[in-house]
Amino acid sequence: MATYKPKNILITGAAGFIASHVANRLIRSYPEYKIVVLDKLDYCSNLKNLLPSRSSSNFKFVKGDIGSADLVNFLLITESIDTIMHFAAQTHVDNSFGNSFEFTKNNIYGTHVLLEACKVTGQIRRFIHVSTDEVYGETDEDAVVGNHEASQLLPTNPYSATKAGAEMLVMAYGRSYGLPVITTRGNNVYGPNQFPEKLIPKFILLAMRGKPLPIHGDGSNVRSYLYCEDVAEAFELILHRGEVGHVYNIGTKKERGVIDVAKDICKLFNLDPDSNIKFVENRPFNDQRYFLDDQKLKILGWSERTTWEEGLKKTMEWYTTNPDWWGDVSGALLPHPRMLMMPGIERQFDGSEDSSEAATSHAVNSPRQDRMVVPSAKSTISSPKPAFKFLIYGRTGWIGGLLGKLCEKQGIPFEYGKGRLEERSQLVADITNVRPTHVFNAAGVTGRPNVDWCESHKPETIRTNVVGTLNLADVCQDQGLLMVNFATGCIFEYNTDHPEGSGIGFREEDKPNFTGSFYSKTKAMVEELLKEYDNVCTLRVRMPISSDLSNPRNFITKISRYNKVVNIPNSMTVLDELLPISIEMAKRNLTGIWNFTNPGVVSHNEILEMYKKYIDPEFKWVNFTLEEQAKVIVAPRSNNEMDASKLKKEFPELFHIKDSLVKYVFEPNKKVK
Repeated sequence: MATYKPKNILITGAAGFIASHVANRLIRSYPEYKIVVLDKLDYCSNLKNLLPSRSSSNFKFVKGDIGSADLVNFLLITESIDTIMHFAAQTHVDNSFGNSFEFTKNNIYGTHVLLEACKVTGQIRRFIHVSTDEVYGETDEDAVVGNHEASQLLPTNPYSATKAGAEMLVMAYGRSYGLPVITTRGNNVYGPNQFPEKLIPKFILLAMRGKPLPIHGDGSNVRSYLYCEDVAEAFELILHRGEVGHVYNIGTKKERGVIDVAKDICKLFNLDPDSNIKFVENRPFNDQRYFLDDQKLKILGWSERTTWEEGLKKTMEWYTTNPDWWGDVSGALLPHPRMLMMPGIERQFDGSEDSSEAATSHAVNSPRQDRMVVPSAKSTISSPKPAFKFLIYGRTGWIGGLLGKLCEKQGIPFEYGKGRLEERSQLVADITNVRPTHVFNAAGVTGRPNVDWCESHKPETIRTNVVGTLNLADVCQDQGLLMVNFATGCIFEYNTDHPEGSGIGFREEDKPNFTGSFYSKTKAMVEELLKEYDNVCTLRVRMPISSDLSNPRNFITKISRYNKVVNIPNSMTVLDELLPISIEMAKRNLTGIWNFTNPGVVSHNEILEMYKKYIDPEFKWVNFTLEEQAKVIVAPRSNNEMDASKLKKEFPELFHIKDSLVKYVFEPNKKVK
């Protein structure tokens, strides 16, 4: 199946719940895509939802209404938009009973404006319309097969009726004008950042306040829930592999009664369900069940990853950590909320509040809208970009210490983490206090004086290298932060597919094959597990070298002090050149695994020849074999060549290892005769 590659994406409603998770994911994972966000910032939107993207060079925020044809046309043309992901909508069923005209205006008319702009400009290659499972109407209680994409649409409330109407417009523009449209219909979504008019965040906030959880009717209504990051992954897949003209259900077959959701939340807060759940008057019409057939999306390659227990716990932890994210939400916590459909308080990226008639904005008049506010070029929302701020773990370590000095040199604000990696609450406290844009993990057990220490201190090694690293990655994901993790390339060993001297290096996708030391085992283990986190940038460091030849951890310093050395070519990391690159990688929000070494290999003897030439003409050394070395060490050492082509492609200026050694290490330390 062909893969679609967008260039410039317009995401509508991305300061809202689901769209913010999608926008942050795409901005983080695809720095080559330009992401333009259009949001009018009504009561259930919050600019803080886009905090993880605020400093990204490929992100631009525009405050405005999709109902303004002038603005939409202007954006499509000036930003060269080729892809639209249309999330903007009024979505709360209770509100639709009390203010249904606003739903027609936002959900139908707003979608129509977007479609007409696409037709007029003629440049859109994908239009992804986000709909809902509620357009199918109520599913029979005894149905064993869910609604599939070709099922009849039978909406039962004003909200779902407007979403079905919008779908008809999307379908018509696809057929009449050939617009490349794709429609999604999703189950309920939950997770961090959701406005608490929805069931799960409402129940969590009420439980936090010691108030009863209101159940509509008898609580027998059944719903299916998907965790937000799983849904964001589904949209990422549909964007790249979805077929034009098709509809995709985003669903789960795991259903839960509303009463069961309330009981699960009571359990998380150690509350008695019998005394903390109350039954209230039902909605005018409350669908008993929505059940989807999600086979089509599974064939495309998607499946939910997050269990209900795991997702609910993460959501609870986020709301307890961010109780004031939305300000005063007392109106939303009522059993039958009726929020006003008007722009409310505009929450800035820094958490401060300003009125929607901000002095930093200017009005754009349109025959379709009396007044709309769009940030001017001087707005604090999009330009200039807020400064970076790094949170670094590993203050007493070699790399952690060097990172701090680099930040000082570059004028980047930073703080060292105070919490222990294995203590989740301490990590959350660090992030809350520091409010970083990125987190660097340079903490880890390597052993003193070498990795042999790990062989006799296995629990301590696991605690830091595995448990602590995973804990930090998980907390960072919950907080929407990218974590740069300094790992190791000492998880590979020359073999028949990668022979010594062949120039064939191990690539990022290769499976570790070296288990000679317990240190390497823990590093390989945690690297594999970190693949499940899309907010982590893993940097495989090897035999680190710096210009500080007095540092006992420096590879050159080590071998220059050994009585005997082996002579094997290896990939290595010159920190003076590569650590600044790690900072740039954070700024670019790069993720995934990277061989963090200079291109090429260098042998022990070649390094010591340079040492003799530049530092000490009288220096002498003796070689011995791996077999002889094995007699004086506890754990075997890894020897390999890493393929650094991925890093070289991203940073073409990167030096070959031998050239880098000369430029950054030996020339600066050259002894003047």
